[in-house]
Amino acid sequence: MPSAAQTQPWDVHRLPSAQDRNVLVTGGNAGIGYFVAEQLAGAGATVVLGSRDMAKAETAMASIRSRVPGARVRSLRLDLADLSSLKAAVAALPLDRLDAVVHNAGVMFDHPPRRESQDGHELMFATNHLGHFALTWWLAPLLAAAPAARIVTTGSFAAKSERLDLDDLQSTRDYRPKHAYGRSKLAQMLFGLELDRRLRAAGGTALSVVTHPGGALDSLTPSRPPVHLRTTAARLRGLPAGLLVQGKEAAAWPAVRAVLDPSVTGGQLWAPRVFGLRGLPRVEPLWDHLADTTVAARLWDASRELTGVDPSSGLT
Repeated sequence: MPSAAQTQPWDVHRLPSAQDRNVLVTGGNAGIGYFVAEQLAGAGATVVLGSRDMAKAETAMASIRSRVPGARVRSLRLDLADLSSLKAAVAALPLDRLDAVVHNAGVMFDHPPRRESQDGHELMFATNHLGHFALTWWLAPLLAAAPAARIVTTGSFAAKSERLDLDDLQSTRDYRPKHAYGRSKLAQMLFGLELDRRLRAAGGTALSVVTHPGGALDSLTPSRPPVHLRTTAARLRGLPAGLLVQGKEAAAWPAVRAVLDPSVTGGQLWAPRVFGLRGLPRVEPLWDHLADTTVAARLWDASRELTGVDPSSGLT
């Protein structure tokens, strides 16, 4: 018989308790990641903000503490574009277990030229996909120490219209920033789904869930000074767009639900309810190309070769 917690409608403003849970949010110092961190801290979780910029992380933590009395927030220097730095970064986490990680951090470039990480990988593919792929491996002991850890990977609606070129994953032949970004987010989503398949096949207790935030605009995002400032003029200009998209506070809801809702199962895609662009989070049917297990497995093998690690092997 379902429990009361499972039969109660999900309320984004009355989250279930996350006391005694430890959650890492990559890119938790700004944007959607900040609101994921703020909402999880408000539910009682100990939240670690992964960030390349410690000054921005400190500012974000101060903002969360000002809104959530007694908030337990920490920071972790984390550069996903530098694969060689991830082992030491995770070793600096003062935790005995990790109940969830939200793979949220990402970069997006609007114009050429093509940029590379210090490892020689196209920078959006390196940061958005390869960095999170490798980070999962280094986090595996902490995730395995939790009774039912969740790996939540944040994709993008931009990935819906993209397809991977498995012979040119890093856009060396045809670099168009918008498409390279969409493909990097598609790679992330395929990774999250393939990870869950491998965990289920090996009898793992961790779950891997994929989310996307829909359409999120700064002009519809409530102010969190000095992390984010929204002027009255910007708010008014953004009101018509609110019929189709939403602010970043609401865009955080799918990831927060994927971390906290006891009804969530592995391999699901959580997204905004209204055309996948705005509204309360719900399970969305997998897009056809996300269900392509052959492409996902080939991407996994390529990512393992590029990073030198296999995330699923550390979690089972």
